[in-house]
Amino acid sequence: MAEAVEVVEIEEGEEESRENLKSVFPLSRIKKIMKIDPEINKINSEALHLVSLSTDLFLQFLTEKSTRVVLEKKRKTIKFEHLRIAAKRHQPTSDFLLDSLPMPESNPSVGAEPQKRSESHLEKPLPVGTRRIDQFFKKSVVEES
Repeated sequence: MAEAVEVVEIEEGEEESRENLKSVFPLSRIKKIMKIDPEINKINSEALHLVSLSTDLFLQFLTEKSTRVVLEKKRKTIKFEHLRIAAKRHQPTSDFLLDSLPMPESNPSVGAEPQKRSESHLEKPLPVGTRRIDQFFKKSVVEES
C-alpha cells in the first residue's frame, strides 16, 4: 500500500514539472529554422519541444556566464566582447560557437582589416563530417554549370 502512495506522489511531481516546461520561443519559428537544414525532413513535436527548451537553457547559461564577465569588468551592459569571453571560458561552448562569432575589431577606423580577418577565419579547416553552426542558417545556393 505504501508503494502505491509513493508511485502516485512521483507521478504528481512529474506532472507539475511538465507544466513548468513551457517553451519561451515560438515553436513555428524554431521549426522553420530546423527545416533550413536539408538533412531534416520531418520534425516530431516532442523533438521540437526539446530543441526549444534546450535553446532556452543554453541562452540562460550563456547569459549567466556573460553576466559574470560583465561583473568582473565592472560594467553595466553585456556587450559582444563579454559574450565572446564567456564562450571562450567554457570549452564545450567554445568548440562549436567560437568559430561562428566574428572577431572583435581592434581598430574600427580601418575598413580593410576586418575583411582580412574574416577571410583567414573562413579558411580554417574543419574536422571531417562537421560544419560550422552558422551554415545551418544560410540558404544554400545551387550553382548552375
